[in-house]
Amino acid sequence: MGVTGLGDLISHRRELSLDDLRRRKIALDAFNTIYQFLSIIRQPDGTPLQDSTGRLTSHLSGIIYRVTRLLEQQIQVVFVFDGTPPELKSETIAERTKIREKAQTNYEEALKEGDWEKAFSFAQRTSRLTQELVEESKLLLELLGIPIIQSPGEGEAQAAWMAQQHLVDYCGSQDYDALLFGAPYLVRNITVSGKRKLPRRNKYVIIRPELLQLEEVLAELEVTREQLIDMAILIGTDYNPGGIKGIGPKKSLKLIKEHGSLETLIEKQIIGIDAPWKKIRSLFLNPEVDTNVSLDFKPPNVDKVIEFLCEQHEFAVSRVQAALDRALRGWEELHKQASLDDFF
Repeated sequence: MGVTGLGDLISHRRELSLDDLRRRKIALDAFNTIYQFLSIIRQPDGTPLQDSTGRLTSHLSGIIYRVTRLLEQQIQVVFVFDGTPPELKSETIAERTKIREKAQTNYEEALKEGDWEKAFSFAQRTSRLTQELVEESKLLLELLGIPIIQSPGEGEAQAAWMAQQHLVDYCGSQDYDALLFGAPYLVRNITVSGKRKLPRRNKYVIIRPELLQLEEVLAELEVTREQLIDMAILIGTDYNPGGIKGIGPKKSLKLIKEHGSLETLIEKQIIGIDAPWKKIRSLFLNPEVDTNVSLDFKPPNVDKVIEFLCEQHEFAVSRVQAALDRALRGWEELHKQASLDDFF
């Protein structure tokens, strides 16, 4: 979910094609990415993809068909998984559970009414990423030769740190929190790009990857990263959902630019805040990350992938083989070019 509404203030974003990302390394927020697969990859009535035994396969479908599309473009992806969430996130987690439960009720009612479009919309909000789904995702990623990084804390924070250290070129996430964690470059929509129908409307939009550069965002808003974090706290983050009543993105920017910081706003009694804002600020500025990480990219293990997906989860062999062929072509082209670069 992340900070709400921050993106409304940002106009400095560059539209990308996958070709623009060729031969780049991207650290993807794993939970964010897999959750998107679970939400979007569904039957027309909102039913998630599953095998004949009822086991969910939407997450696996997203990985084998969408992620291999990136590999075909010689884009090297790394999946960064969340560790233990900060205690301050417990309220957000509990609220998300309530939202899922309510969405499930609305979904079932829409199915009874025969309103598939409405049912699909509610079904997307019922998605839940269980430990079993996480482990299955990790297994498939490993078989595809994709590095997995286990963060001790927030995956976005770990991905942002890796971008800061030039271990990867970009941080990939749908949320803007990556900017608060200090990601110098944030790529959005990389695994959800394509044609999408607007809810309850007979209209489609094209979603394309986009790049946000932290320095450009700060220059556009005329704030520092610390001030951007203070703005987020005013609006509301995963650590203080709801923020300060009556303060949205535009007002938060105005207040911070006029008064400089949360300290000043509190000292002048312009706002009152119950949340432990200093601790929240520290979570963004000094997150817990693993500083001893290495990236080992490998080619897909074709036989093992087919065994896992086709024999265990009933995927079509021809489709999986075609996806793997594309990934292998990308791998070969990438390393062929790397060898030429080394030669010259």
